[in-house]
Amino acid sequence: MIEISVVIIAVAFAVLVVFLIKTLKAATISLEKTSQTLQEVQKTIDELGYEVKQTVRHANDITVDLQAKMKQIDPVIESVHNLGEVLSEVTYAAKQLSSTVMDKMMKKNNTPPASNITPSTAEQRTVNSYAAVNEAKESKATSWVKYVDVAAGIWQKFRK
Repeated sequence: MIEISVVIIAVAFAVLVVFLIKTLKAATISLEKTSQTLQEVQKTIDELGYEVKQTVRHANDITVDLQAKMKQIDPVIESVHNLGEVLSEVTYAAKQLSSTVMDKMMKKNNTPPASNITPSTAEQRTVNSYAAVNEAKESKATSWVKYVDVAAGIWQKFRK
């Protein structure tokens, strides 16, 4: 009976060793594949690292170039800003001049500005509009002289 027990133990040990060898071979294959994958990942990371460095260098070059160009454009932007201020001042002066001329013309003709006329009936409004049209037709012949005077005055103010 001891002999049978020893044989059973020996067979069980042999079966255990066979399964253990298969398991170790499978583990070895898995570890080799993992090692190969890690090497490929390392290689990819190295390649990407180089490309990222090149991209950063290129971005830095672009930034330096952009800064240099912005410094070159600064005087142009300043000039445009100054021109805008000058045009604003010219527009304001022209508005004031126009307002002054209109006031003088209204005082000269002794007629109140159109915004202050408030006729109460339709007939009065019609008569006033006809009168304004006729007055404009009569003054057209001499109005160009007034415009020339105004233009000459504006030119003299801008020349100073």
